[in-house]
Amino acid sequence: MPFFPSFFRCIALCLLLLPLVAPAQAQSVPVRLDAPEPLGELLKKHLDFLGQRDPASLDDGGQIALMRRARKEIREILATEGYFSPAINRGRDEDGNLTIQVVPGARTTITAVELSFSGEISHEGEGRPDRLAALRARWGLPVGQPFRQADWDGAKQQLLDALATREHAAARIVESQVLVDAEKATAALRVHLDSGPVFRFGVLQVSGLSDHDESLVRRYRPPEPGTLYSLERLLRFQTTLQNTPYFASVVAEIDPQTASPEAVPVRVQVVEAQPKRVGFGVGISSNTGYRVETSYRNTNFHGHAWNLNSGVRLEQRRQLGYADIFLPPATNGNLDSIGVLAEQTDISGLKTQRQAIGVVRTMPSGNIENRLAFNYQHEILTPDGSQRSSRDALTANWSWTHRAVDDILDPHEGHVLNLQLGGASRALLSDRNFVRIYGRYQHFIPVRSRDVLILRAEGGMTVAESREGVPQDFLFRTGGSQTVRGYGYQSLGVRDGTATVGGRYLAVTSLEYVHWYKGDWGLAAFVDAGNANDERKLFKMQLGYGLGPRWRSPAGPIALDLAYGQSDHRLRLQFAIAIAF
Repeated sequence: MPFFPSFFRCIALCLLLLPLVAPAQAQSVPVRLDAPEPLGELLKKHLDFLGQRDPASLDDGGQIALMRRARKEIREILATEGYFSPAINRGRDEDGNLTIQVVPGARTTITAVELSFSGEISHEGEGRPDRLAALRARWGLPVGQPFRQADWDGAKQQLLDALATREHAAARIVESQVLVDAEKATAALRVHLDSGPVFRFGVLQVSGLSDHDESLVRRYRPPEPGTLYSLERLLRFQTTLQNTPYFASVVAEIDPQTASPEAVPVRVQVVEAQPKRVGFGVGISSNTGYRVETSYRNTNFHGHAWNLNSGVRLEQRRQLGYADIFLPPATNGNLDSIGVLAEQTDISGLKTQRQAIGVVRTMPSGNIENRLAFNYQHEILTPDGSQRSSRDALTANWSWTHRAVDDILDPHEGHVLNLQLGGASRALLSDRNFVRIYGRYQHFIPVRSRDVLILRAEGGMTVAESREGVPQDFLFRTGGSQTVRGYGYQSLGVRDGTATVGGRYLAVTSLEYVHWYKGDWGLAAFVDAGNANDERKLFKMQLGYGLGPRWRSPAGPIALDLAYGQSDHRLRLQFAIAIAF
């Protein structure tokens, strides 16, 4: 029995003596880098052994192997920045840590550039010499500039794109060479491109259609057969199709290897969207309160590619039902639609009931959009504390909009102008003769690199004997978010009983400064002034001012404003999506 205690005592003694008799191992040493900036940061980013303890403990053999690896990797990295003769040595710092010392040497400079071309672009013809001269002038790595691999690759790609994105779709780089003299730190560049033949658009070939036919695609104005190939034109056509409600995805392309470049087919592959959709939504607005809505869309209504949009929206201060049918665009780009609407509102003490039917033609042309609308509506007004009235009107309204902004959802620079002219006549199913003139202008001025100053002006006038018999849509009320902040929604206008109704004159101005922080958050300060009235001599601008945060959402900046109405002596919290109209 005493054998086991003696055995365990022996084992414990051996474990205690083991560290004393075990062979000593070399101490691991951190590896440091000594290199001038900014090259030091570049090397540290790509050399994974820096700052770590070498698992082989970096004895003499390990250090030699490490230095061999370091010299290879450092030379490759520095060569991409134009340093082809660096000195890379081993040393130690004050703490005895292994140090890799890098002296990059002279940076290589471009001393010669030779660009040559073959293919159709090299043939004699009208404009060819000018085109070649323009290509050479756009070369992105000229004589005298330091050589960098990224710049070299970018300059070649830019030169190739200048050919391939226009009529030479099959252009390719035949040869590219960098001749480096490491002793003199110079480099000579040589690039030869073959432009290939000239490409022109040919017939349209569409695949993937089942609910619709090819005539629908042709309505969106594909490239004309016989016109010179342009990638920008092809992508614009693809984007136009993608933005329609008919297709879930669209790919438009040509075959650069075609045997018929003089009439290359335009191939369009589509995946059709589900024609019928039902939607539900909830929301809130400082203008009209809480909201719930349901919608139904059918992009193939009655099998004619008519786009039916219908829905019911219930808000605290407004309830409406609507149905609109949008026809596919005409061959000239015009868009026609017809719609019906039933609406009930209770805003600023004015209760309205309105039923309307109308037709609209939209005529887009670049940054300009013309819109012509004819509308018949019946309206019943019940102002609190006043008499109930009704009116009928067959109206015509023309709208002209010019948008010239850098981003349609989040403008930083540019302007948007909208002008409207409309009216009605007693001779054509209307209770009153009137003409309405309206304009709105927004100007976006960039400040520093991120901020923006927004100027806004809005004005209107309804020419009529009186406001009686004129529909509220053709009169003016203001106040609320995106108008005169600090006042209730449509609370500035003409008093009728205890309600606010529309007047014949409108004027609004606004100054807003938005400071954007890093990321998607910003802060805005603003001053608004405006009013609506029925008599010019009684017109008095009402002032509102405040500030609030901004957040860049996918739908545009969301504004949450704390605004003070000076005549009301009241603070209001108002919010909206602050996009250009």
